[in-house]
Amino acid sequence: MHRRAVLAAALATPLARAAVAQDARGRLLRFMPQAALASLDPVFNPSTIITTHAYCVFDTLYGADRSLTARPQMAEGHVVEDGDRTVRIRLRDGLRWHDGEPVRAADCVASINRWGSRDGFGGLLLRATEELAAADDRTIAFRLKRPFPALFDALAKPGSSPCFMMPERIASLPADRPLGVEHMIGSGPWRFVAADYVQGARSTYVRNADYRPRSEPAEAATGGKVVHFDRLELIWIPDGGTAAAALRTGEIDWIEYPLPDLVPVLERDRHTKTQIYDPNGFLGFLRFNHLHPPFNDVRVRRAIRDVIVQSDFMSAVALEGDWQECHAMFPCGLPDVVEFPPAPRGDAAMARAREAIRAAGYNGEPIVHINPSDFNAVTQQGRLTVELMRRLGLNIQPVESDWASILGRRNNRNPPAQGGWNLHNTNGPAATIANPAVSFAIRMNGPAAWPGWPEDAAVEEQVQAWVDAPTAEAQSVAMRRLQELAWDAVPFAPTGLFRLRTAFRSDLTGVLQGPNPFVWNLRRG
Repeated sequence: MHRRAVLAAALATPLARAAVAQDARGRLLRFMPQAALASLDPVFNPSTIITTHAYCVFDTLYGADRSLTARPQMAEGHVVEDGDRTVRIRLRDGLRWHDGEPVRAADCVASINRWGSRDGFGGLLLRATEELAAADDRTIAFRLKRPFPALFDALAKPGSSPCFMMPERIASLPADRPLGVEHMIGSGPWRFVAADYVQGARSTYVRNADYRPRSEPAEAATGGKVVHFDRLELIWIPDGGTAAAALRTGEIDWIEYPLPDLVPVLERDRHTKTQIYDPNGFLGFLRFNHLHPPFNDVRVRRAIRDVIVQSDFMSAVALEGDWQECHAMFPCGLPDVVEFPPAPRGDAAMARAREAIRAAGYNGEPIVHINPSDFNAVTQQGRLTVELMRRLGLNIQPVESDWASILGRRNNRNPPAQGGWNLHNTNGPAATIANPAVSFAIRMNGPAAWPGWPEDAAVEEQVQAWVDAPTAEAQSVAMRRLQELAWDAVPFAPTGLFRLRTAFRSDLTGVLQGPNPFVWNLRRG
């Protein structure tokens, strides 16, 4: 209660004293994302904040609606021929890059190749492709080794590395090095203002007057991306109380998600509104580094998973009624997801976990837990993990830093003593981990896997079986078997499913729901 009182009191302090002129405010949209934007390349680093930025600048061939159905976006349409082994995608007429050059099929081919070199779903698609080429300036042609029914789902992937289109000269750059500010040239509804970018603090965009939105109504990442503002600013405010105060005074228009403790205060304020950010929710989880002891031993990973009290983790990040326990490898409530019985809790369970860890050979070596200090939905879960490790008698070494620094360290494969790590908490929007093809967390393909780098051939074979399943029944069978294998292999430990609320000014309309904030379809008044 003391923490809540302090946070509520912070709402009385404005971000800045200078008022924004009313006419200028009407042309400017100010949005505070969930974390600081410290990198810009959505292929090299597909975190949610970078994906949010990328949706402003770049566009996709296909988009996913709220039901995760793939719909044409930059594509005019497609034809499927030759027993589903040839797919031709036709671009919409008149598409142009921000530098005025026309969008060509060759640009899209290069973009798909760059994306597929790092993304798991993209890699599956490229391995199933015999040839990917530009048949002409407006036609992208896939010649497949075998039918790939999920092709359009891959191109419409809504989060955690969507397949964004870039000019060929940019998309041809190596994917193992991040793109810079000079490469932020897309065909999306906003143009990036490189000169105004302040890393980790502010990014600025102006409306792309040449953008040609689709005619369909906007829904998640699909439909008409119509922009009604002249200028957009993504502003990072590290303190949650200060951010909420800025929202109440009108100095910002939208907070991706405010501190849960402050949501009731914002709901009582007639100048602000809240709504569920994404009805499908987020799956929280504890990620293990499988390269180094002690979590290269599955006995230790199972022991940790089985003593996590999900209600503790969930109540730290979401309001009562906005979370549920989810003992599963995919977000609970989605098709074919299997929930496993939770292990017994209590002192006896903790004793069994300590014994399993000792039996695996752990002897007090330092264990590094990396945790962002400025990412509300992750920070508190990370601190609970540190407390749990101490109760288990592990020599836990917490490292807290800003989100950008944590992302950098998370990519380090070295031993923890050489700048690497052992554990970290995070979460995934349900849409980005909804099935074996899109989930970055389930893959266990070693060096090609998401940080943590788990490796298990049986899990990978079952992912491929799901992708190749010829019928819905066969796919369901493959999905169940995959979950059984992954639950046993423990690439990560789930901490629960939660739904966050987003908050915005009462006069801002058109806020869309989905796995990412979509900064279009918005009006004031």
